[in-house]
Amino acid sequence: MTVTLIDPGVEAARLAAVRRYQILDTPPEDAFDRVVQLAARVFRVPMASLTIVDEDRIWFKGRTGLPGGLTQLPRDGGLCASAITQSGPYVVSDALTDPRTADHPLVTGEPRVRFYAAAPITTADGHRLGTVNVLDVRPREVGEEELGTLTDLAALVAGELETRLAARSAVERERRLREQAEAERGRLELLTSTLRRVLLPPSPPKVPGLDIATHYHVASADQVGGDFFDVFRVDENDWGFFLGDVCGKGADAAVVTALARHTLRAAAVYAGDPEDVLTNLNAVLMDEFLGADPCYCTVVYGVLTPGDDGVRIRLAGGGHPPALAVRADGTVDAVHTEGGMLVGLLPEARFSVASTFLHPGDGLLLYTDGLTEARTRAGHMYGEDRLISLAASLAGQPAQAMVSRLEETLSAFGPGLTDDTAILSMTVPPIVRRQSR
Repeated sequence: MTVTLIDPGVEAARLAAVRRYQILDTPPEDAFDRVVQLAARVFRVPMASLTIVDEDRIWFKGRTGLPGGLTQLPRDGGLCASAITQSGPYVVSDALTDPRTADHPLVTGEPRVRFYAAAPITTADGHRLGTVNVLDVRPREVGEEELGTLTDLAALVAGELETRLAARSAVERERRLREQAEAERGRLELLTSTLRRVLLPPSPPKVPGLDIATHYHVASADQVGGDFFDVFRVDENDWGFFLGDVCGKGADAAVVTALARHTLRAAAVYAGDPEDVLTNLNAVLMDEFLGADPCYCTVVYGVLTPGDDGVRIRLAGGGHPPALAVRADGTVDAVHTEGGMLVGLLPEARFSVASTFLHPGDGLLLYTDGLTEARTRAGHMYGEDRLISLAASLAGQPAQAMVSRLEETLSAFGPGLTDDTAILSMTVPPIVRRQSR
C-alpha cells in the first residue's frame, strides 16, 4: 500500500484545525447528508461519503451506500488519507490495479471499491480537513465538469464549517462581555455593532437592469436583532435574494441568522426552485436545534432573471409579510405567498411560490415587520395599509430614493420603533425617451 508522507509541521497545524472546527464524533446532520446524497446523484454512483482525516483514523461524517456499521477506518494511504495531500481532486480510475490503492481494505474487502474520486475540504487558511468522496464497484473515468462539481460540494462543506465556527466565536464573545458589569456597557455596544456588521452583507451587487438599495435600522444599541437580507449571483442568468426575520434577539438570534444566511446561499446552488431552497433551510434549522427551544424565522426567498424588457421574479414565502410590487403607474400589488409556514418550527413545513414581473419603472419592496408593527407617537400601529400608501407615492423613484424615504419614516417613530427593521428595495430604471426636435 502506498504511504503518503506529510511534513510533520504541516500535519500538526492541520490536526489543530480539525480540532478547532469541533466536528469529529458529532451525530449525522441533514446539511452534510444532503451533500453526500447530491454527490452520489451527480456521479451516478452507489456510494458517497464525507470524511474527516484524524491523526490515526478516517472518520465518516456523512455516507450513503457504504456498509451500515462503517463509522471510521484506520488511516491507511491510498484513498482519503492520500486525497488530503492534493490541492485539487484526487482520482483512482481502477483501484484494484492502481498501486496506490490495490491493498486498501475497502478495495480488497467489502464493498470492493474499484473507482474513487475525492475533493478536499479546505479551510479558509488552507488546511485540508477531509474529503467529499464518490465510490463505485466498477472502474470508470471521470470528466472535468464532474470533478468541478465535486470541488464545489467540498467548498460548500467548508463554508458550512466556517459559518458555524464564526457563529460560535461571535456568540462566545458576546456572552463573555455580557457577564461583565454594567460599567462596561460601552464595550458591549461596540461588540454588538461589530457582530451586526459581520452578520449583514456588504453593499448589494450590481445586477444588470436593476437598481438595489438596502437599509438596516437598529432598534437597540446593545442587542443583536435577527433581521437579515442578501442579494447574490446564482448562475450566469439568475440572481438570488432573500430577506428574513429570526424570532428573538441576542446570541441565539445571531446563530440562527448566520446559519440561515449561509444555508440559503448554499442551497441556491443546487436547488433552483425557491420552494426547495426554503425546504432545505427548514430541514437544516430543525436538525441544528433538535431537542432545543424552537429557533424559527420568517423568510422571503426569490430568484431574479433580468431580461431586455424587465426582470422576472419567482419567490417563495415562509410566514413573512408579502413583498410589494410598486408599479410605475402608482398601483401597488402585494405579492402573496399564501400558506407559507414559519421556517424551522415544523419538520414538514409547506411553502408556496408566487411570480411577478417588473417592467421599466416598476419596483419591488421587501421589509420586516419592525416597520409595520411600529407605533406612532399617538400609539397607533403603522400597519400595512399606510406602508402601501407610502410606497404608491414613491412609484417610479430609484431604489435608493425609496429606501431613504422609508428611513425617514422609521426615524420619526422614535421610541415607538422597538424592533430592528430590514428593508430591501429593487427597481427597474424607467426607459428614458429622447424628445424629437
